[in-house]
Amino acid sequence: MKYKMMSRLMASAALVCAGASAQAADVEVLHWWTAGGEAAALNVLKEDLSTKGVGWEDMPVAGGGGEAAQTTLKARVASGNPPTAAQLLGMQVREWAQEGALGDLTQAAEAGGWADVVPGALKDFAMYDGKWVAVPVNIHRPNWLWINAAIFEENGLTPPTTWEEFNTVAQTLKDKGITPLAHGGQPWQDATVFDDVVLGIGGADFYRKAIIEADMDALGSDTMVQVFDQMRTLRGFVDDNFSGRDWNLATAMVLNGEAAMQLMGDWAKGEIIRADMVPGEDILCVAAPGTEGSYLFNTDFFAAFDVSDDNRDAQMELASAVMSPSFQEAFNLVKGSIPARTDVSPEKFDACGQKAMKDIVEAEGNGSLLGSLAHGHGQTSAVQRAIFDVVTEHFNSDMSSQDAVEELQIAVESAAM
Repeated sequence: MKYKMMSRLMASAALVCAGASAQAADVEVLHWWTAGGEAAALNVLKEDLSTKGVGWEDMPVAGGGGEAAQTTLKARVASGNPPTAAQLLGMQVREWAQEGALGDLTQAAEAGGWADVVPGALKDFAMYDGKWVAVPVNIHRPNWLWINAAIFEENGLTPPTTWEEFNTVAQTLKDKGITPLAHGGQPWQDATVFDDVVLGIGGADFYRKAIIEADMDALGSDTMVQVFDQMRTLRGFVDDNFSGRDWNLATAMVLNGEAAMQLMGDWAKGEIIRADMVPGEDILCVAAPGTEGSYLFNTDFFAAFDVSDDNRDAQMELASAVMSPSFQEAFNLVKGSIPARTDVSPEKFDACGQKAMKDIVEAEGNGSLLGSLAHGHGQTSAVQRAIFDVVTEHFNSDMSSQDAVEELQIAVESAAM
């Protein structure tokens, strides 16, 4: 009898432990990867974790720039119910860490040797107070110009390398009844174009001074007036229905031949691949005008929130899986980005990916690897929003460039206080 009772107790305990283990091996991940190419890339991670016995509780919040996801995340954290991990951009990781809301992934980082393979610019965001609080998933390059090769070939055009050349090419296309520039009228997309123009007209040193350092003289300079002049010119090259359009729908315009070009990050490559087109051949990829040799970067991180002990093991499994070389290769091949670790071979990447992997090394060497304002790596959230507001207001009105510069100085100074 005692033996049978002990056996039953042990069996019951085993079931309880199994249930606890199943619960511990679940990760709830909040993210905004809902477009086709993004969702396909995320499935790579889900499948990888399933082979390790880790369940995935999906919490997608639509919205290409992640604004809605951030609102949802703040509500979850405020209610004392944070997700296991959340997709964040660099400055967001830093701000949540400063709030004391993030957990500690240092154990996984040390076991995986992350410090030896993650670029320093990414570590500046992934680490806080000497601890790893987030794991980098990728490195995106927002300053790409995507070109429908057939349209350019049919019209005898070559990819522009300066903004003057861009304006000439775009006007030629417009005169022929072809929409030169596919664009979605959302603040983060307006700011993506603004990033490209600031860097392309002012250069890396000016971008660093005006955007990253928020220097008032740079923000109020004649160079910044030229930036807004170019933004006004670009406004004349988009179609009448651009307002509110999602980025992937703008990308589809280029893929379908409804527009010739798009200024967008390399997440657009995921849409190109899904359309059975070849990046670098059917859709050309060149650095945004004037930005060759410089590299704006945007990294998606999965930040570890401070969760219960039951979920910590699964959190570590997630982090380790994300940083494994095999996942970094598989995920970024689908996503359109390049790996967040430097030891992954470029062999399987397409021409655009290989160019990105080559260009980022060059940019890091010459001091022009810069965090993107539009994509959360150039300024605090408050200053970023202030710049967004001015850029979008200018783009959608008849505000003069000089007035925009003055508004920009006022907005940034107020937000930085």
